[in-house]
Amino acid sequence: MKLLRLGPRGQERPALLDADGRPRDLSGLLRDITPRTLSPEGLAALRAVDPAALPLLPEGLRPGLPWRGCRKFLCVGLNYADHAAEAGMALPTEPILFTKQLSSLVGAQDSVVLPQGATKGDWEVELGVVIGRTARCIEPDEALAHVAGYCVVNDVSERSFQLERGGTWDKGKGCDTFGPVGPWLVTADEVPDPQALDLWLDVNGQRMQTGNTRTMVFGVAALISTISRYCTLHPGDLIATGTPPGVGMGMKPVPRFLQPGDEMRLGISGLGEQRLPVKAWDRALFDDR
Repeated sequence: MKLLRLGPRGQERPALLDADGRPRDLSGLLRDITPRTLSPEGLAALRAVDPAALPLLPEGLRPGLPWRGCRKFLCVGLNYADHAAEAGMALPTEPILFTKQLSSLVGAQDSVVLPQGATKGDWEVELGVVIGRTARCIEPDEALAHVAGYCVVNDVSERSFQLERGGTWDKGKGCDTFGPVGPWLVTADEVPDPQALDLWLDVNGQRMQTGNTRTMVFGVAALISTISRYCTLHPGDLIATGTPPGVGMGMKPVPRFLQPGDEMRLGISGLGEQRLPVKAWDRALFDDR
């Protein structure tokens, strides 16, 4: 299934896509798509529903976050060997972990707003893993059974905050709007091998990133197992699993960074696409949050 939430911010309706890619309204069956919906029992109940029996929603509605109630937004750094090379950093011997603030979460067509003082905004297309069962100190061979589904994530970064101001990476990772997710959550049964997915990202129509999840240093199962030893993973938690090469910071001879007026388009095979306008910081852009 492809699950999504459509409508203006704060008024999103739960939906699924039918076999023809048309949005079907789930609001007659559930109030919203929540961590409970993403449990094995919740997803089994939705699979029993005939999409053709659900009302169609209008085309062109804004895609919001595909689910509500994410408690943790966890990320993995330098998880593609070729990306580590372009960054001039050694391959990690175990996953590099950091967090993005929940206030960074936005939908797949929302604006990315560069924060005050930003000079080095950057892009990172990533496979997102959404947890469906509580995971605590689990083994790699158990890990994928704890996945509700997968989605597209853009780990937008402000490199000057991340790398030049001391402390942790989180400074440049968790800015408001720096975590576009969606447009859909694709349930795990439709992604038989998360290590065989193509990723891409364009800026203003120019291809910047091309990669495949098979080149991850640590695969999805290993990441879930490792993270579950540092913190309990709950249904609805999101893991962004790292990015392939082609980020702006790594461009030679001159890095390329985001500017107001740019547009990012990115996607992952089978998981949909994002289209994100980049804007300069303006307090009025946050009046509805």
